[in-house]
Amino acid sequence: MQNNFSYYVLSLILVSLFSLPVTQTFAGQWDIRGEAGLELRIFPDDPKFGSQDDTHFSPSFMIEPEILYETDKGNDLFEFVPFFRLDLDDDNRTHFDVRELNWFHQGSNWSVLIGADIVYWGVTESRHLVNIINQNDQVEDIDEEDKLGQPMINLTYDSSFGTLEFFYLPFFRERTFPDDDARLRGPFIIDDNNEGYESGAKEFHPDFAMRWFSTIGDFDIGAAFFRGTSREPRLIPRANEEGKIILDPFYDIIDQQSLDVQWTRDAWLLKFEGITRGGHGDRFAATVAGFEYTLFQILGSAADLGILSEYLYDGRDRGAPPTVFDNDIFGGFRLALNDIQDTEFLAGVVTDTDNAEVFTFVETSRRFGQNWVVEIEGRFFFNSDTNSIASGISNDGFFTFTISRFF
Repeated sequence: MQNNFSYYVLSLILVSLFSLPVTQTFAGQWDIRGEAGLELRIFPDDPKFGSQDDTHFSPSFMIEPEILYETDKGNDLFEFVPFFRLDLDDDNRTHFDVRELNWFHQGSNWSVLIGADIVYWGVTESRHLVNIINQNDQVEDIDEEDKLGQPMINLTYDSSFGTLEFFYLPFFRERTFPDDDARLRGPFIIDDNNEGYESGAKEFHPDFAMRWFSTIGDFDIGAAFFRGTSREPRLIPRANEEGKIILDPFYDIIDQQSLDVQWTRDAWLLKFEGITRGGHGDRFAATVAGFEYTLFQILGSAADLGILSEYLYDGRDRGAPPTVFDNDIFGGFRLALNDIQDTEFLAGVVTDTDNAEVFTFVETSRRFGQNWVVEIEGRFFFNSDTNSIASGISNDGFFTFTISRFF
């Protein structure tokens, strides 16, 4: 699998380089930037399962450079963003990925991108239902915000009726999982070397997507369609040679239709994301809807305080990969001090209305000098139901301390 992807990356490099016109290949502007950081994860509680390492302090190092080349005319851009993390405890978290490696060309009212890229869709805070193009980099964090680079051809057309995007995705990226003895592993080992596919073409099944988005008055609207290999695997149990239960990822072929809407008026943001999906058991619908209200310059200061609230519903049955966000309420706040250090703070609580299970998170960051940023994050589970899929990692709540230098 890794060898196949390496060959694909090499082909993307060649396509990107030779797609540039010959007269422009040797004339243009180069820019190299990025970040490198040291991270320390602290797990206050002991692991729930004896087969897990009794790790309480887990250090790691990451680097993510960004290499940009823009032609003199400004309508061609080559971008390369590799990512590498070295983790001293979780062998699977030590990994390399090509986040972006692409050639982008801008026409008069159209553009094309060929190569690996990361695409973000969505407007809500607690969950991005519509964000389906890229695979989750699950070993980076459990919040589903970190993504693996996705090989693609992306055509974009702008008109007075909005923007249309077409995606051809020729290669599938499997989800990453923690190592067999790592924290955040869950109750069963996941054998990511024994994955299964509904399609006989496996990871080379061609996926397709299209999206229309536009701003109409106070509304930002996006509608999308996807058909291809599900980014969410079902985990199929089986007994290994020792008689222990392990889980094999299985990737189904699905179709998904989605709608995301954001209404902006003064201090109010009303947000909605909704999907309907077929291919995972019976066709089901899922939604996230809520608001963000901002109090500007609170207490006469430069700081802004945003109040967040959302409702999450997911109607999938047992034929689909399980989710903890089936009937939940999210509440939180976002504080931006608007100081020269760019100090920000975000905190939230997601509560299951059926069993009172609680997931909390905090995120804060502050810049020091011109190039240094310190971040502190926390993610914890409380009152976990024994039948919940979150129960397996309920003892793996953690704080993360990161110091990064941008260059």
